[in-house]
Amino acid sequence: MSLGSGYDISLAEARMLASDARRQLNQKVDPLEQRRSEDAVRRREAGIPFRDVAERYISDQAAGWRDPLRPKNWRRSLELHAYDLIGDKPVAQIETDDILSILRPIWVEKTETADKLRGRMERILDYARTHGWRVGENPARWKGHISAILPKPSNVSKVEHHKAIDRKDIGRVMAALAESQGMAAKAVRFTCLTAARSGEVRNATWSEIDLKTRVWTIPAHRMKMGREHRVPLSDGAVAVLQEVMLLRDERAGDLVFPGQKRGKPLSDVALSKALHIAAGTKDVTVHGLRSTFRDWAAEDTDYPSEVAEMALAHAISNKVEAAYRRGDLFDKRREMMVNWYVATNESAA
Repeated sequence: MSLGSGYDISLAEARMLASDARRQLNQKVDPLEQRRSEDAVRRREAGIPFRDVAERYISDQAAGWRDPLRPKNWRRSLELHAYDLIGDKPVAQIETDDILSILRPIWVEKTETADKLRGRMERILDYARTHGWRVGENPARWKGHISAILPKPSNVSKVEHHKAIDRKDIGRVMAALAESQGMAAKAVRFTCLTAARSGEVRNATWSEIDLKTRVWTIPAHRMKMGREHRVPLSDGAVAVLQEVMLLRDERAGDLVFPGQKRGKPLSDVALSKALHIAAGTKDVTVHGLRSTFRDWAAEDTDYPSEVAEMALAHAISNKVEAAYRRGDLFDKRREMMVNWYVATNESAA
């Protein structure tokens, strides 16, 4: 058994290796076979495919992600854009050209998607390096690397705002939704009347709702900003809940707006379809209902902007406002949501 070239190791190192070999023989371990086994492990780990590393990263991180759909979204974006090109490639061999071959085709047309994908690949490759499966520069890193090749996302991507229903048409749309017996239509009405986000409504549970005090308390882990949010419920919002309660069965569990599958909420697609039918056009979005509410508050009422911003559970962007509204302006928001419900009825006349 060779211990290595005399040019590569010192006499002391050679003696130590020889001692290890004798010890292994005494333990009835073939040192040559042991070395082959260790070399095989190193080769196998160095050749671990990007797809496998990505799955390990997602599995390790999933418990810390607030959004339960985030692992699915990660996997889907990688399957759509990355795996065909680098999924089976050893993670140690992935280079900048590989990353660019994935990003270039979508960088201009789907800039937001491409930038998210780049960030995900960067994290996965950092994970691989930390585990010792690759060395050197992270080929997906933006600062000082990809930024030297591709234009800044904000320079090529125009922000596409969620298309909103004109506030003068909201009553007509709400009336059409009320005529529908579908669960998705009821969820859209509740979304509008609470100015909440679609995901917050779709995953709402009865345990979060107090009909006696007319308050819906959304826990921090379900909020975009990571803070508990109390939503005052108007007569219209309570009416929707009462309609839904009549349809409640054990299949739904604690979900307020259950989907077709047992224990699963309605999908975002289901809400979109219900809104499109009621509005008579696909040129609107459920999230745009929040913009409709904000336009109404700004144009048709005298409520201070901070009341509407708090109703929308937006981040506090101004230190003066933050100091001014140390509470959550709940009483003012309750009054505002009552008037919003009235407005959605009046505009239908």
